[in-house]
Amino acid sequence: MKSLYDIFSAKVSKLITNEYSTSFSFSSRLLAKDIRPAIYGIYGLVRLTDEIVDSYHDYNKKILLDKLKADYQEAINMKISLNPILNSFQKIYHKYNFEPYLVEKFFESMEMDLESKEYDIQLYNQYIHGSAEVVGLMCLKVFVKGNDKLYSELKHSAMKLGSAFQKVNFLRDLEYDNSELGRTYFPGVDIESMTNDQKNEIIIDIEKDFDESLIGLKQLDKDSFFGVYIAYIYYRELLNKINK
Repeated sequence: MKSLYDIFSAKVSKLITNEYSTSFSFSSRLLAKDIRPAIYGIYGLVRLTDEIVDSYHDYNKKILLDKLKADYQEAINMKISLNPILNSFQKIYHKYNFEPYLVEKFFESMEMDLESKEYDIQLYNQYIHGSAEVVGLMCLKVFVKGNDKLYSELKHSAMKLGSAFQKVNFLRDLEYDNSELGRTYFPGVDIESMTNDQKNEIIIDIEKDFDESLIGLKQLDKDSFFGVYIAYIYYRELLNKINK
């Protein structure tokens, strides 16, 4: 029965969320029960893709990523996949009417991680948009439950919150990304000679993203507000700790 397989697929996405991210798992449990599976499904695809480019060093990452992209497209077209994570995601994709653009841009940013590079401002903004802002928009699609007007009104704030989360992750993982993965995301920054002015500019930029995200966050309904707000508080406190 397809319905039984769909239930199993949703459980796999939830398990991945719980195993890979304590903070995301906790904040997701504060969302309304009927929207949690969608958020788990989004996280499942994001985490699977991120693991390919960040962790599977003993394998051909490009082949794995290309295979995942092809399997994803097949799942969207056929509305089923034998990969439970993709099966879970395709159901959410269709239920909440995701624009293909959102996932396409996400995969584009993940492809950027296949090669070591230093980012200029254009590449930095492009990467942030695809790796974080569009994920925020996917989640917003779920939170507004088909209300296109509200989605349009809150798009900017959702993107800014995704951007803030990603930039905090960049700061937290700065040394690891540079030494182990050969990535320096912040434009013009050499971590060996990073100045206080550069640090302050980064912190101010992230705080601005947080401030702009809060405007829209406050307009979410009770089914999603508390879970998103807890994630907001967690990451803002993490930024404060890094700043100190």
